[in-house]
Amino acid sequence: MLPLGTALPTFRLPTLLTPAGEPAIESAALPAEPVLVLFLCAHCPFVIHVEAELSRIDADYGERLTILAIASNSQLSHPQDGPLQLAVQRHRCGWRFPYLLDQDQSVAQAFRAACTPDLFLFGADHRLLYRGQLDASRPGNGQPPDGRDLRAALEAVLAGEPVNPEQTASIGCNIKWHPGKEPAWI
Repeated sequence: MLPLGTALPTFRLPTLLTPAGEPAIESAALPAEPVLVLFLCAHCPFVIHVEAELSRIDADYGERLTILAIASNSQLSHPQDGPLQLAVQRHRCGWRFPYLLDQDQSVAQAFRAACTPDLFLFGADHRLLYRGQLDASRPGNGQPPDGRDLRAALEAVLAGEPVNPEQTASIGCNIKWHPGKEPAWI
């Protein structure tokens, strides 16, 4: 896992249609406010399971921080995670945050993202404060998604309080790497 305190990795990624119509988003141009980065995709049952909670998080916190979704799955092996399917997902869920395309998977590698969903919360100084699960719900475990773990971290960051360093790693579908491009740390 990316160590706590790590600076927000540098990136410039193209977007799907965003509310402001930006063609790309650069990490260096992000405002000095907390940043929540969500590694997502359209097909993963773990992501589908939490889509409604991600919509609630967007509604509850989206005005107080920057939220970005990044899709890094190989479109060669998983065309169901292509731009059209991601745009449909974003529209269906009512997400206001941009969905970025990490086609060469370099950003997923820089974040050491391992699965979908994989969540990273950076403070206003763009230093990593939380990387872990949304909550303890999983497809089929009978627990409805409530975002408990991420919400606790968001509340702490927005209140200027320390985030609990005891964090549970995300669980989901592994990122689908391009053939021969799997990171050494996997």
